[in-house]
Amino acid sequence: MNAAANLPPGATPGTLPRVLVVDDSAVVRGLVARWIEADPRLALAATCSDGEQGVKRAGELQPDLVVLDIEMPRMDGLTALPQILKAAPKARVIMASTLTQKGAQVTLQALSLGAADFAPKPDTSRMGGAESYRVELLDKLAVLAPRYAPHRPVGTVRTSAAAMPVESGAVPAPSGRELPSRIDLLAIGSSTGGPQALRQVINNLPASIRMPVVIAQHMPKVFTAILAEHLSREGLPAREASDGETLKAGHVYVAPGDFHLTVEGTPGQFRARLDQNPPINFCRPSVDPLFESCARAAGKNLLALVLTGMGSDGRGGAGHVRKAGGGVIVQDQASSVVWGMPGAVAEAGLADLVLPLNQIGPELARRLTGAR
Repeated sequence: MNAAANLPPGATPGTLPRVLVVDDSAVVRGLVARWIEADPRLALAATCSDGEQGVKRAGELQPDLVVLDIEMPRMDGLTALPQILKAAPKARVIMASTLTQKGAQVTLQALSLGAADFAPKPDTSRMGGAESYRVELLDKLAVLAPRYAPHRPVGTVRTSAAAMPVESGAVPAPSGRELPSRIDLLAIGSSTGGPQALRQVINNLPASIRMPVVIAQHMPKVFTAILAEHLSREGLPAREASDGETLKAGHVYVAPGDFHLTVEGTPGQFRARLDQNPPINFCRPSVDPLFESCARAAGKNLLALVLTGMGSDGRGGAGHVRKAGGGVIVQDQASSVVWGMPGAVAEAGLADLVLPLNQIGPELARRLTGAR
Protein backbone atom coordinates (compact mmCIF):
# COMPACT_ATOMS: atom_id res chain seq x y z
CA MET A 1 0.00 0.00 0.00
CA ASN A 2 1.29 3.42 -0.95
CA ALA A 3 0.21 5.53 2.02
CA ALA A 4 1.62 8.70 0.50
CA ALA A 5 -0.89 8.42 -2.35
CA ASN A 6 -3.79 8.89 0.08
CA LEU A 7 -2.51 11.72 2.27
CA PRO A 8 -5.01 14.23 3.68
CA PRO A 9 -5.32 17.42 1.61
CA GLY A 10 -2.31 19.67 2.14
CA ALA A 11 -0.36 17.02 4.05
CA THR A 12 3.04 15.58 3.24
CA PRO A 13 4.64 12.50 4.80
CA GLY A 14 6.82 14.76 6.94
CA THR A 15 3.87 16.72 8.33
CA LEU A 16 1.52 13.87 9.27
CA PRO A 17 0.64 13.63 12.98
CA ARG A 18 3.29 11.48 14.68
CA VAL A 19 2.33 8.71 17.07
CA LEU A 20 4.42 7.34 19.94
CA VAL A 21 3.43 3.80 20.99
CA VAL A 22 4.19 2.75 24.57
CA ASP A 23 3.45 -0.92 25.38
CA ASP A 24 5.44 -3.64 27.13
CA SER A 25 4.25 -6.37 24.73
CA ALA A 26 6.48 -6.74 21.69
CA VAL A 27 3.57 -8.33 19.81
CA VAL A 28 1.28 -5.38 20.48
CA ARG A 29 3.98 -2.81 19.73
CA GLY A 30 4.76 -4.45 16.43
CA LEU A 31 1.12 -4.75 15.34
CA VAL A 32 0.16 -1.22 16.31
CA ALA A 33 3.31 0.18 14.70
CA ARG A 34 2.49 -1.60 11.42
CA TRP A 35 -1.10 -0.37 11.56
CA ILE A 36 0.04 3.22 11.99
CA GLU A 37 2.67 2.97 9.24
CA ALA A 38 0.03 1.64 6.84
CA ASP A 39 -2.49 4.38 7.64
CA PRO A 40 -2.23 7.41 5.30
CA ARG A 41 -3.45 9.74 8.05
CA LEU A 42 -0.68 8.97 10.55
CA ALA A 43 3.08 8.58 10.95
CA LEU A 44 4.94 6.45 13.48
CA ALA A 45 7.29 8.44 15.74
CA ALA A 46 8.70 5.57 17.82
CA THR A 47 7.82 2.63 20.05
CA CYS A 48 8.73 2.10 23.72
CA SER A 49 8.47 -0.88 26.05
CA ASP A 50 7.65 0.87 29.33
CA GLY A 51 6.52 4.13 30.88
CA GLU A 52 10.01 5.40 31.71
CA GLN A 53 11.08 5.11 28.09
CA GLY A 54 7.77 6.67 27.04
CA VAL A 55 8.33 9.76 29.16
CA LYS A 56 11.89 10.16 27.84
CA ARG A 57 10.95 9.70 24.18
CA ALA A 58 7.90 11.96 24.52
CA GLY A 59 10.19 14.76 25.68
CA GLU A 60 12.67 14.14 22.87
CA LEU A 61 10.22 13.62 20.01
CA GLN A 62 7.27 15.87 20.99
CA PRO A 63 4.77 13.52 19.34
CA ASP A 64 1.27 14.68 18.43
CA LEU A 65 -0.31 11.50 19.78
CA VAL A 66 0.59 8.78 22.26
CA VAL A 67 -0.88 5.27 22.58
CA LEU A 68 -0.20 4.37 26.20
CA ASP A 69 -0.63 0.91 27.72
CA ILE A 70 -1.79 0.73 31.32
CA GLU A 71 -0.03 -2.30 32.79
CA MET A 72 3.75 -2.18 32.22
CA PRO A 73 6.88 -2.95 34.27
CA ARG A 74 9.11 -0.24 35.80
CA MET A 75 6.50 2.48 35.27
CA ASP A 76 2.84 1.81 34.50
CA GLY A 77 0.67 3.93 32.23
CA LEU A 78 -1.17 5.75 34.99
CA THR A 79 2.12 6.89 36.53
CA ALA A 80 3.60 7.79 33.14
CA LEU A 81 0.56 9.74 31.89
CA PRO A 82 1.04 13.04 33.77
CA GLN A 83 4.79 12.93 33.11
CA ILE A 84 4.21 12.42 29.38
CA LEU A 85 1.72 15.28 29.30
CA LYS A 86 4.28 17.48 31.06
CA ALA A 87 7.11 16.40 28.74
CA ALA A 88 4.97 16.82 25.59
CA PRO A 89 2.16 19.21 26.53
CA LYS A 90 0.66 19.36 23.05
CA ALA A 91 0.31 15.58 22.76
CA ARG A 92 -3.03 13.85 23.06
CA VAL A 93 -2.93 10.49 24.82
CA ILE A 94 -5.12 7.45 24.12
CA MET A 95 -5.04 4.79 26.83
CA ALA A 96 -4.87 1.19 25.61
CA SER A 97 -7.26 -0.31 28.14
CA THR A 98 -8.24 -3.85 29.06
CA LEU A 99 -11.87 -4.97 29.14
CA THR A 100 -11.84 -5.70 32.87
CA GLN A 101 -13.17 -3.97 35.96
CA LYS A 102 -9.64 -3.01 36.97
CA GLY A 103 -8.94 -1.76 33.45
CA ALA A 104 -12.12 0.34 33.51
CA GLN A 105 -11.29 1.85 36.91
CA VAL A 106 -7.78 2.82 35.84
CA THR A 107 -9.00 4.14 32.47
CA LEU A 108 -11.57 6.45 34.07
CA GLN A 109 -8.83 7.66 36.42
CA ALA A 110 -6.54 8.27 33.43
CA LEU A 111 -9.24 10.34 31.72
CA SER A 112 -9.50 12.47 34.85
CA LEU A 113 -5.72 13.01 34.71
CA GLY A 114 -5.77 14.31 31.17
CA ALA A 115 -5.95 11.37 28.75
CA ALA A 116 -8.03 12.35 25.72
CA ASP A 117 -9.66 8.96 25.16
CA PHE A 118 -9.19 5.21 25.40
CA ALA A 119 -9.42 2.16 23.17
CA PRO A 120 -10.26 -1.19 24.79
CA LYS A 121 -7.86 -3.79 23.45
CA PRO A 122 -8.20 -7.59 23.43
CA ASP A 123 -5.64 -9.72 25.21
CA THR A 124 -2.34 -10.35 23.44
CA SER A 125 -3.30 -13.85 22.26
CA ARG A 126 -6.13 -12.38 20.15
CA MET A 127 -4.42 -9.24 18.89
CA GLY A 128 -3.73 -10.68 15.46
CA GLY A 129 -7.43 -10.78 14.63
CA ALA A 130 -8.41 -7.63 16.44
CA GLU A 131 -9.83 -5.78 13.43
CA SER A 132 -12.33 -3.81 15.50
CA TYR A 133 -9.55 -2.62 17.82
CA ARG A 134 -7.40 -1.60 14.84
CA VAL A 135 -10.22 0.41 13.27
CA GLU A 136 -11.26 2.08 16.54
CA LEU A 137 -7.71 2.96 17.55
CA LEU A 138 -6.70 4.39 14.16
CA ASP A 139 -9.92 6.37 13.76
CA LYS A 140 -9.55 7.89 17.22
CA LEU A 141 -5.93 8.79 16.56
CA ALA A 142 -6.86 10.45 13.28
CA VAL A 143 -9.70 12.45 14.81
CA LEU A 144 -7.72 13.52 17.87
CA ALA A 145 -4.64 14.58 15.90
CA PRO A 146 -4.38 18.31 16.80
CA ARG A 147 -2.48 19.29 13.70
CA TYR A 148 -5.23 17.98 11.40
CA ALA A 149 -8.28 19.37 13.15
CA PRO A 150 -10.40 20.87 10.35
CA HIS A 151 -9.67 24.58 9.99
CA ARG A 152 -12.28 26.89 8.56
CA PRO A 153 -12.89 30.63 8.71
CA VAL A 154 -14.15 31.69 12.12
CA GLY A 155 -17.25 33.80 12.62
CA THR A 156 -19.40 34.54 15.65
CA VAL A 157 -22.88 33.56 16.78
CA ARG A 158 -24.68 34.53 19.94
CA THR A 159 -25.65 32.14 22.69
CA SER A 160 -27.67 33.07 25.74
CA ALA A 161 -24.50 33.65 27.72
CA ALA A 162 -21.68 34.73 25.42
CA ALA A 163 -20.35 34.91 21.90
CA MET A 164 -18.58 31.81 20.68
CA PRO A 165 -16.44 31.01 17.61
CA VAL A 166 -18.04 28.85 14.94
CA GLU A 167 -17.27 27.97 11.36
CA SER A 168 -18.33 30.91 9.25
CA GLY A 169 -21.18 29.98 6.94
CA ALA A 170 -21.24 26.37 8.15
CA VAL A 171 -23.08 26.50 11.47
CA PRO A 172 -26.52 28.12 11.71
CA ALA A 173 -27.03 30.44 14.65
CA PRO A 174 -28.86 28.92 17.62
CA SER A 175 -32.60 28.83 16.98
CA GLY A 176 -33.58 31.54 19.41
CA ARG A 177 -36.51 29.33 20.51
CA GLU A 178 -37.36 29.51 24.17
CA LEU A 179 -36.33 26.35 26.01
CA PRO A 180 -39.06 24.46 27.88
CA SER A 181 -40.32 26.34 30.94
CA ARG A 182 -41.15 23.01 32.55
CA ILE A 183 -38.69 20.13 32.19
CA ASP A 184 -39.78 16.61 33.06
CA LEU A 185 -36.76 14.73 31.71
CA LEU A 186 -33.11 15.51 30.93
CA ALA A 187 -31.42 13.30 28.31
CA ILE A 188 -27.67 13.49 27.61
CA GLY A 189 -25.55 12.01 24.82
CA SER A 190 -21.73 11.92 24.77
CA SER A 191 -18.71 10.03 23.47
CA THR A 192 -15.03 11.02 23.18
CA GLY A 193 -14.22 13.28 26.12
CA GLY A 194 -17.64 12.53 27.58
CA PRO A 195 -16.74 11.01 30.97
CA GLN A 196 -15.04 14.17 32.18
CA ALA A 197 -17.65 16.44 30.61
CA LEU A 198 -20.40 14.42 32.28
CA ARG A 199 -18.73 14.67 35.67
CA GLN A 200 -18.50 18.44 35.34
CA VAL A 201 -22.14 18.75 34.28
CA ILE A 202 -23.54 16.38 36.93
CA ASN A 203 -21.46 18.09 39.62
CA ASN A 204 -23.44 21.28 39.01
CA LEU A 205 -26.89 19.70 39.35
CA PRO A 206 -28.46 20.19 42.78
CA ALA A 207 -30.20 17.35 44.62
CA SER A 208 -33.43 19.34 44.40
CA ILE A 209 -33.95 18.76 40.66
CA ARG A 210 -37.41 17.35 39.98
CA MET A 211 -36.72 15.10 37.02
CA PRO A 212 -34.62 12.01 36.16
CA VAL A 213 -31.46 12.23 34.06
CA VAL A 214 -30.72 9.58 31.41
CA ILE A 215 -27.35 9.23 29.68
CA ALA A 216 -26.05 7.40 26.61
CA GLN A 217 -22.23 7.48 26.69
CA HIS A 218 -20.37 5.43 24.08
CA MET A 219 -18.58 2.87 26.26
CA PRO A 220 -18.28 -0.91 26.44
CA LYS A 221 -19.62 -3.18 29.16
CA VAL A 222 -17.92 -2.88 32.56
CA PHE A 223 -16.86 0.68 31.74
CA THR A 224 -20.39 2.08 31.99
CA ALA A 225 -20.86 0.64 35.49
CA ILE A 226 -17.62 2.30 36.61
CA LEU A 227 -18.68 5.55 34.93
CA ALA A 228 -21.97 5.50 36.86
CA GLU A 229 -20.03 4.89 40.07
CA HIS A 230 -17.80 7.89 39.34
CA LEU A 231 -20.81 10.08 38.52
CA SER A 232 -22.46 9.14 41.81
CA ARG A 233 -19.52 10.78 43.60
CA GLU A 234 -20.46 14.09 41.97
CA GLY A 235 -23.61 14.44 44.09
CA LEU A 236 -26.68 12.84 42.52
CA PRO A 237 -27.34 9.09 42.90
CA ALA A 238 -26.19 7.42 39.68
CA ARG A 239 -26.20 3.84 38.37
CA GLU A 240 -26.63 1.78 35.23
CA ALA A 241 -30.25 1.61 34.16
CA SER A 242 -32.17 -1.67 34.61
CA ASP A 243 -34.83 -2.85 32.19
CA GLY A 244 -38.33 -1.92 33.33
CA GLU A 245 -37.38 0.19 36.35
CA THR A 246 -39.23 3.40 37.14
CA LEU A 247 -36.99 6.43 36.85
CA LYS A 248 -36.80 8.58 39.98
CA ALA A 249 -36.49 12.34 40.06
CA GLY A 250 -33.00 13.51 41.00
CA HIS A 251 -31.39 10.21 39.93
CA VAL A 252 -28.98 9.60 37.05
CA TYR A 253 -29.31 6.52 34.83
CA VAL A 254 -26.49 5.44 32.49
CA ALA A 255 -27.11 3.15 29.51
CA PRO A 256 -25.20 -0.11 30.10
CA GLY A 257 -22.51 -0.95 27.57
CA ASP A 258 -23.79 -3.07 24.66
CA PHE A 259 -27.42 -2.07 25.33
CA HIS A 260 -29.59 0.67 23.90
CA LEU A 261 -31.46 2.63 26.57
CA THR A 262 -34.90 4.00 25.75
CA VAL A 263 -37.58 5.62 27.92
CA GLU A 264 -41.33 4.99 27.93
CA GLY A 265 -44.26 6.07 30.08
CA THR A 266 -45.43 9.48 31.22
CA PRO A 267 -44.01 12.20 33.53
CA GLY A 268 -43.63 10.81 37.03
CA GLN A 269 -43.89 7.29 35.66
CA PHE A 270 -41.04 7.11 33.15
CA ARG A 271 -39.59 3.62 32.78
CA ALA A 272 -36.25 2.48 31.38
CA ARG A 273 -36.11 -0.09 28.62
CA LEU A 274 -32.97 -1.91 27.49
CA ASP A 275 -32.52 -3.81 24.24
CA GLN A 276 -29.80 -5.23 22.05
CA ASN A 277 -31.21 -4.18 18.73
CA PRO A 278 -28.53 -3.60 16.07
CA PRO A 279 -26.05 -0.75 16.66
CA ILE A 280 -27.13 2.67 15.43
CA ASN A 281 -24.44 4.99 14.06
CA PHE A 282 -22.10 2.05 14.77
CA CYS A 283 -22.89 2.44 18.49
CA ARG A 284 -24.69 0.48 21.20
CA PRO A 285 -25.69 2.32 23.30
CA SER A 286 -26.64 5.01 20.83
CA VAL A 287 -27.88 8.52 21.54
CA ASP A 288 -30.43 8.62 18.72
CA PRO A 289 -32.85 5.98 20.07
CA LEU A 290 -32.58 7.45 23.56
CA PHE A 291 -33.46 10.95 22.37
CA GLU A 292 -36.23 9.70 20.08
CA SER A 293 -37.89 7.68 22.85
CA CYS A 294 -37.55 10.56 25.32
CA ALA A 295 -39.25 12.86 22.81
CA ARG A 296 -42.20 10.46 22.62
CA ALA A 297 -42.40 10.16 26.40
CA ALA A 298 -41.78 13.75 27.52
CA GLY A 299 -42.72 15.77 24.43
CA LYS A 300 -42.27 19.51 24.83
CA ASN A 301 -41.05 19.03 28.41
CA LEU A 302 -37.83 17.32 27.35
CA LEU A 303 -34.40 18.92 27.45
CA ALA A 304 -31.65 17.15 25.48
CA LEU A 305 -27.92 17.84 25.83
CA VAL A 306 -25.22 16.76 23.36
CA LEU A 307 -21.67 16.78 24.70
CA THR A 308 -18.26 16.18 23.10
CA GLY A 309 -17.86 13.11 20.91
CA MET A 310 -16.83 11.61 17.58
CA GLY A 311 -19.32 11.09 14.78
CA SER A 312 -22.87 12.36 14.43
CA ASP A 313 -24.83 10.19 16.88
CA GLY A 314 -27.55 12.34 18.43
CA ARG A 315 -28.30 14.43 15.34
CA GLY A 316 -31.26 12.30 14.29
CA GLY A 317 -32.53 12.13 17.86
CA ALA A 318 -32.21 15.89 18.26
CA GLY A 319 -34.51 16.27 15.27
CA HIS A 320 -37.16 14.23 17.09
CA VAL A 321 -36.68 16.34 20.21
CA ARG A 322 -37.23 19.55 18.28
CA LYS A 323 -40.24 18.13 16.41
CA ALA A 324 -41.84 17.23 19.76
CA GLY A 325 -41.27 20.78 21.02
CA GLY A 326 -38.41 19.96 23.38
CA GLY A 327 -35.17 21.89 23.74
CA VAL A 328 -31.62 21.06 22.63
CA ILE A 329 -28.35 22.34 24.10
CA VAL A 330 -24.94 21.44 22.65
CA GLN A 331 -21.39 21.89 23.88
CA ASP A 332 -19.34 24.42 21.93
CA GLN A 333 -16.37 23.58 19.74
CA ALA A 334 -13.68 25.25 21.84
CA SER A 335 -14.43 23.19 24.96
CA SER A 336 -15.07 19.87 23.17
CA VAL A 337 -12.37 17.22 22.89
CA VAL A 338 -14.01 16.37 19.55
CA TRP A 339 -16.75 18.56 18.06
CA GLY A 340 -18.30 15.72 16.07
CA MET A 341 -21.61 14.98 17.79
CA PRO A 342 -22.43 18.47 19.07
CA GLY A 343 -21.14 19.97 15.81
CA ALA A 344 -23.42 17.71 13.75
CA VAL A 345 -26.45 18.88 15.74
CA ALA A 346 -25.41 22.55 15.49
CA GLU A 347 -24.67 22.31 11.76
CA ALA A 348 -28.12 20.77 11.18
CA GLY A 349 -29.71 23.83 12.79
CA LEU A 350 -31.11 21.81 15.68
CA ALA A 351 -29.37 23.56 18.60
CA ASP A 352 -31.29 26.03 20.73
CA LEU A 353 -28.19 26.92 22.75
CA VAL A 354 -24.47 26.39 22.11
CA LEU A 355 -22.50 26.73 25.34
CA PRO A 356 -18.98 26.12 26.63
CA LEU A 357 -18.76 23.22 29.04
CA ASN A 358 -18.20 25.38 32.11
CA GLN A 359 -21.52 27.17 31.46
CA ILE A 360 -23.65 24.10 30.73
CA GLY A 361 -23.92 22.83 34.31
CA PRO A 362 -24.91 26.20 35.82
CA GLU A 363 -27.38 26.78 32.97
CA LEU A 364 -29.00 23.39 33.59
CA ALA A 365 -29.08 23.96 37.34
CA ARG A 366 -31.02 27.20 36.84
CA ARG A 367 -33.49 25.65 34.46
CA LEU A 368 -34.00 22.34 36.25
CA THR A 369 -34.74 23.98 39.59
CA GLY A 370 -37.09 26.56 38.13
CA ALA A 371 -34.70 29.48 38.76
CA ARG A 372 -34.26 32.09 36.03
